[in-house]
Amino acid sequence: MKKVGILGGTFNPVHMAHLIIAEIAQEEAGLDEVLFVPTGCSYLKDASDILPAKDRIRMTGLAIEDNPNFALSTIETDREGNSYTCDTLRELKERYPDNEYYLIVGADNLFTMEEWKDHETVFQNAKILAAVRGSKKYGDMEEKTAELKEKYNADIRLLHVRHVDISSSMIREKIAEGRSIRYMLPEKVREYIIRNHLYEKKDTQEQ
Repeated sequence: MKKVGILGGTFNPVHMAHLIIAEIAQEEAGLDEVLFVPTGCSYLKDASDILPAKDRIRMTGLAIEDNPNFALSTIETDREGNSYTCDTLRELKERYPDNEYYLIVGADNLFTMEEWKDHETVFQNAKILAAVRGSKKYGDMEEKTAELKEKYNADIRLLHVRHVDISSSMIREKIAEGRSIRYMLPEKVREYIIRNHLYEKKDTQEQ
């Protein structure tokens, strides 16, 4: 049975924290592969601030191309309408029924997963690997993990990830202000952003 991790996100843009979490998940859970899945239409975010799928797919591909354990999936951007994790897991299970799936999420997601569409289906179709990101403390995560295991028989494991203070919104803000984003994301992704004038202020683009 192939053990496949799934790391979803808008990747707007993809950055080093995404890659670090994926690498640690691959190592700690013994994953054969980590799928990076850019979201299509996220019902949780304002679409006006999100780049077209083609750019986010291209940047994600550039970020992971040198790691043989990482792969890119366009399963959500190929699908019309909103992106839901439950639908992605169902489709992957139908296509590759022999795979075992591990959903890689940030710590904050543990506290909101019950608000996701068909969250019970998510727990049934994937083991959860939760990385400490944001403001959640390890003790709070352990308590929430125990609660979800009790309610849904969920298989949840906590990843030993030190907090990496990088976010996509931080990168977009720096670009708009004309500040350096070097070392916050892979160099090929940085070059792609600069070459295509992504995330710049409109008045900067018009000059």
